[in-house]
Amino acid sequence: MITRLSQLFVRTLREDPADAEVASHRWLVRAGYIRRTAPGIYTWLPLGLRVLKLVEEIVREEMDAMGAQEVRFPALLPREPYEATHRWTEYGQNLFRLKDRKGGDYLLGPTHEEMFTLLVKDLYSSYKDLPLSIYQIQTKYRDEARPRAGLLRGREFVMKDSYSFDVDDAGLDASYEAHRQAYIRIFDRLGLDYVIVKAMSGAMGGSASEEFLAISASGEDTFVRSPGGYAANVEAVSIAAPATVDAGDLPAARAVDTPGTGTIVELVAAANAAFPRADRPWTAADTLKNVVFKLVHPDGRSELLIVGVPGDRDIDAKRLEAAVSPAEAAPVADDDFAANPALVKGYIGPVSVVDGAAVQHLGAEGPLKVRYLTDPRVVPGTAWITGANVIDTHLVDVVAGRDFTADGVLDVAEIRDGDPAPDGSGPLSLARGIEMGHIFQLGRKYAEALGLKVLDQNGKLVTVTMGSYGVGVSRAVAAVAEATCDDHGLAWPRALAPFDVQVLATGKGEEIAAAAEQLALDLDAAGLRVLLDDRKASPGVKFADAEIMGMPTSVVVGRGLVDGLVEVRDRASGDRVEVPLAEAVGHLVALVTA
Repeated sequence: MITRLSQLFVRTLREDPADAEVASHRWLVRAGYIRRTAPGIYTWLPLGLRVLKLVEEIVREEMDAMGAQEVRFPALLPREPYEATHRWTEYGQNLFRLKDRKGGDYLLGPTHEEMFTLLVKDLYSSYKDLPLSIYQIQTKYRDEARPRAGLLRGREFVMKDSYSFDVDDAGLDASYEAHRQAYIRIFDRLGLDYVIVKAMSGAMGGSASEEFLAISASGEDTFVRSPGGYAANVEAVSIAAPATVDAGDLPAARAVDTPGTGTIVELVAAANAAFPRADRPWTAADTLKNVVFKLVHPDGRSELLIVGVPGDRDIDAKRLEAAVSPAEAAPVADDDFAANPALVKGYIGPVSVVDGAAVQHLGAEGPLKVRYLTDPRVVPGTAWITGANVIDTHLVDVVAGRDFTADGVLDVAEIRDGDPAPDGSGPLSLARGIEMGHIFQLGRKYAEALGLKVLDQNGKLVTVTMGSYGVGVSRAVAAVAEATCDDHGLAWPRALAPFDVQVLATGKGEEIAAAAEQLALDLDAAGLRVLLDDRKASPGVKFADAEIMGMPTSVVVGRGLVDGLVEVRDRASGDRVEVPLAEAVGHLVALVTA
């Protein structure tokens, strides 16, 4: 059955939506695929729903092909399973919580590990039942603090999540690889330019973790690659600590007056002016910058954390967020400094000089009982200029391991182009991407918390090991739109286009309308999905709408009809070719099925 644009529930817009930040958001709204309902929440219109279903079908076909079986859980879930895994609190404010009329606690599911685990526990009890992989395509809910970019970061989204269940780690490895290969096929079919990178497990827990990122300048994820094949989300990059240094010849730490040097730039300038080095100028890399954060835990507890990093590096907010999860790191306010007078803003350091001797100031062994963690580059024997915990004063030749010992290492400094890859495979280059899929080896975290055990071959109860695998289905619609759109609108690849062909009747004569109608019917009979623009609108309006809607091929039935010709337009390339009307069906079928 052909679809008539005059009857299709769609309205194209000539102006960009006010909240559009990326191209996919702008064009999906303007072309009539989605409409904003609330911040981060969208209604799918007929055109958008067609694309969403096509993505779902690709995902479903590949999951079924690898032997996974589809189930479907409710979106409204009870509190108790999430209490058992501590995620009722660990999810913090990202969880939509609600009560029923009897006061019972429920949530809108952000993810379903607990429910899948309990379902398998309810039905299976023997190693003979495993391995098992089951999946669902379901709407998820997360109360994002800053929903943005349309479908790319919403509070309601469609996701495919699957879970594998195995008796042992070897089985988990096999299930993980099977899912990995299925994901490669999925993203190949979606036509995305993507990269597979090492990733953090985050709140999911588990060991091995990889992300599939669609390469895009508008993506929220930063990743790195090296010429030798290393690839990782920037949050998962582990800096290799340099070798320790022999500091035996270094003088004792000493205090120097550094008035008005509350920033690293001011400090370096003052150091080169007041106490210059003999071998080279001081640089920011010679300074130890100590940054204070307030960690807020899911249960409401808060604590101060100080992180020491080389002064030429800033702290990467996303790396910090991943490293301290499920706690959240917030900047300290003036009242926090007022409540902790031993923290002298702009002059914080791990050491104080008392009676001419260096005494540890920060950390478990220091007088100020606050956690002090340092960058991996702060190895024993390295010497630094750092704050003296006194206004307008710094210390020179403060040596790690001699004058202070950190409570641990926190690798959260920014990663830069040209930094060495952790595996020695060359310099890193940074790029941005959209997270499309994430696969985890969960191990036994959820099975242990919820008591999922089976009898093994020896009749002994063993805890099942699990994997978790997600694909952003609704996000894929935006990611493909982002990758293929241009300055005129959407430009869908054939695999995801709502229609194969859009037929445009551009003229006032009845003969043109009749020819366009018959061509649409013939194309439909040949098995193509056809959108017929039969509206009483000008050719300019029809051409503009065809470009903005983005069907891969359009056919213009207009003034060329007097010579028996129609014009076939390719949306992606802009190429146009005139084809005899009598040959149009065969020509278009060949295009679509090529």
